Amino acid sequence: MVKAIIFDLGNVLINFDHRIAVRKISPLCVKTEEEIFNFFFDSPLTGLFEEGMIEPGEFFSGVKKALKLNIDYEAFLPVWNGIFFLTASNRSVYRLAKALRKNYRLALLSNINTLHFDYLKDNFPVFDPFHNLLLSFQMKLKKPDVRIYKKALAALGVQPQETFYTDDRPELIESAGRLGIQGFVFRGVEQLKNDLMDAGIEISG
Repeated sequence: MVKAIIFDLGNVLINFDHRIAVRKISPLCVKTEEEIFNFFFDSPLTGLFEEGMIEPGEFFSGVKKALKLNIDYEAFLPVWNGIFFLTASNRSVYRLAKALRKNYRLALLSNINTLHFDYLKDNFPVFDPFHNLLLSFQMKLKKPDVRIYKKALAALGVQPQETFYTDDRPELIESAGRLGIQGFVFRGVEQLKNDLMDAGIEISG
């Protein structure tokens, strides 16, 4: 029997596109758009920031140096944060989470840095359905590290087989599955509802 449901954040409850920031940064540095994108999405510096190992000022200094960026910190913030947007699917998932909260323990498990979290908290009310916010920068770990899923289970007080998990990235679902967590790749709210019902979860509201 499922007792807890874990949701991913990005492209599930709120969409994002790093290329929005890339297009704004590109005229201010000598790097190509592809180089900027790869740096923002997949660099060791961004990984350290998402794991809470460096502070925002140190992250910005690293970005400015790596991209040879002609911009100050205050001007950088709205560019870095302005990548998020809500879709009809996001809103449907939010409503579904609100309904599920009545009968299940809900957690949000996200690879996210402190600047993005603070920005979302102030501008997008998507966090209130969740009993637990399990955030990489606070946990000092990132998905798909299996240790972050172990910490999530401990925080929720449940066994792997009692846990349903949805994420848009298959490799993260696969990692959680090694512990016995019931993982399902997010492919839209209707598929999510079907996956929940297949796992024996009652959907009401």
